[in-house]
Formats: sequence, C-alpha cells, structure tokens
Amino acid sequence: MSDEPREFHKPVRRPAELFDRLYSAEDPAEVSRAAHSTAQALLSRVREEPDAAVIERLVTFTDEHGIDDIAELWSRSPATSLPGALWRLYLLQLMIHDDPRTAALLYERGRVELASSDDMVAGAPTPAGPEELVALIDVILRGAFTGDFAIALDRAAAFCRVQAAGSTHLADDYEPTESDRASALTRRALRLADYGTDLAACAALWRRDTLT
Repeated sequence: MSDEPREFHKPVRRPAELFDRLYSAEDPAEVSRAAHSTAQALLSRVREEPDAAVIERLVTFTDEHGIDDIAELWSRSPATSLPGALWRLYLLQLMIHDDPRTAALLYERGRVELASSDDMVAGAPTPAGPEELVALIDVILRGAFTGDFAIALDRAAAFCRVQAAGSTHLADDYEPTESDRASALTRRALRLADYGTDLAACAALWRRDTLT
C-alpha cells in the first residue's frame, strides 16, 4: 500500500438504512453498540450457517466495493474489540492487495531480519512473492470466518510483525540518501507494529471469550 491515503472514486455504498441512521446519529454510544452488534451478528451467522458463496463475498468485499462500507461500520471501534479486529483484518488485506510488490519486498526483508517464529506462524511460503502474499492474506481472512478466529488473528499479527521489521530495515537503508522515503517506511512500520499488537491482544481476548 502506498504511504499516502488511498482515494476511492466510487460513491459510498451503505449496507442498509440502519447504518445511514447510525452514522448520522449524535450519540457515540449508539454507534458503538451497532458496531459491536453487527460484527457479532456477521461472525455468528457465517459460522452457524457457513456458505461458500457468502464467505467468498466477504473475503473479496473490498476488491469490489472498497473500504468505505466497512469503515462506516467498524473503523471507530476500539482496537481490542470484535469490530476493531475485523476492521484491522480488512485494512491489512487492503494494504497487501493495493501494493503486493512492496508488501512482498517488505515481507522478505522482514523474514530475513526478524529473529522469531513469526514467519512460520503467518504461514507464507519462502520466498513469498506478490501473488503468494495476496493469496496468504485472503486465506487468513477466510480463516477468520471459517476456522479458529484466534488462530487467524495470531497469523495476521505475525504477518504484521514480519512486515514491520522489513519496513524498519528498509527505512534504515534509505535514510542516508532518501530521508523522505525512509520516514514513510518508518511510519508504515509503526502502523504495522500497532496492528500486530492489537490483533494479538484480540486473539488472547477471544480465547478467554471476552472479545466483544
């Protein structure tokens, strides 16, 4: 993903009148309640009645519609909450889909530099090219809907840590000659590190049945 905010030129599509009312409401508590209830309802419904076509639409949602609808639902939620976790999973997917070549460069650099098992936890092949990373992040998101939710979050957190390490080391390479590029990579590393921390915390809460 580029380090500048991505612009979407499609009109915003709102899922239902409920959310039109919700996000024009003045009460933040109402926004929070609806964010949590929609996240819980979505995850519960998909898990109770798994349908391959529905799951595929959820995994490919941002490719077709962008991130606006999901942002309206969950972007204001706390980092360690169910809607916050789903929001970060979709953001991570968008980052990889948006610029898979850079993602692959950062991942490979992080895999080499990071002395941990995160590469194995994330589950990427070695080496991982752009197509492999796009496939991997889709597998992780699909696992959130069909498999062990905590494992999916842990894999995503590990993925973030590898990418963050790669971005940090690449920033060091650029610092002597391209300070602006180095600064952008450092900011990206910090965002990815934050995502990793948040997703790992959500995984721990899910295992304790306290992620809501």
